[in-house]
Amino acid sequence: MSTKPQTDIFSLMESFKEILLQNEVIKEILHKAPSLEMKDWYLVAGCLAQTVWNHKHRYDLNYGISDYDLVYFDDSDISFEAEDKYIKKGKKLFGDVPVEIRNQARVHLWYEKHFGYKIDPFPSIEDAIFQYPTTATSVGVRMENDDLKIYNPYGLDDLMQLVVRPNKKKITKDIYNKKVEKWVQLWPMLKVVPW
Repeated sequence: MSTKPQTDIFSLMESFKEILLQNEVIKEILHKAPSLEMKDWYLVAGCLAQTVWNHKHRYDLNYGISDYDLVYFDDSDISFEAEDKYIKKGKKLFGDVPVEIRNQARVHLWYEKHFGYKIDPFPSIEDAIFQYPTTATSVGVRMENDDLKIYNPYGLDDLMQLVVRPNKKKITKDIYNKKVEKWVQLWPMLKVVPW
């Protein structure tokens, strides 16, 4: 647990918000996403961390970002068809912006095929974010009353200080190492914590 004064925590959050809102793509997604009317949604993970990394490296804020993960949680209908309705609405809404919409309540249905091992269903959107592969990418944001709501279970220190630390809740050593190997090629100032 961090012993930093609360003013540092608030100033870290304000810096994070300020950086994110300089990214016009992220800003557009955050402002348009509520019109999809998805339950419990967040913009999450890589696109947020990579925007910060780009800012710190003085790169274009969208450099290296392959897609923008927009997730929601609806365990009342975990069919592909229900998720696909949002995917199609998202394509119309966001156009050429590569927004990947996924229901976190159905991740367990495809995870084994994609990553090679089974996982239990997530009980909530926050639990899903809590188990993302690194502490820096375990973060979600959404617009609420013209302000960014941030969910960051591991704080923002690692993210803002370019530290990549494994979150071993779901990821394997091999997946982690492949991710960081790719990331350090794009963002050489990253400080990788070994598995």
